[in-house]
Amino acid sequence: MREKVEEVINKIRPSLQMDGGDIELIDVKDGVVKVMLKGACGSCPMSTMTLKMGVERAVKEAIPEVKEVIAI
Repeated sequence: MREKVEEVINKIRPSLQMDGGDIELIDVKDGVVKVMLKGACGSCPMSTMTLKMGVERAVKEAIPEVKEVIAI
């Protein structure tokens, strides 16, 4: 499952990088994906929205077994 999540994140990454941010996959366990938002995304007040409406939605669409995406 980690490889599938990595593929989805790699598709999202250019959008985040255009805004001065990035995302790193930390762990995938029991349907929970842990990521770290970096750069501008790490300190942006909209980072929760980016995480839930962007990253989590894309990952869940591609991999239905994923229950949640959280930032650490």
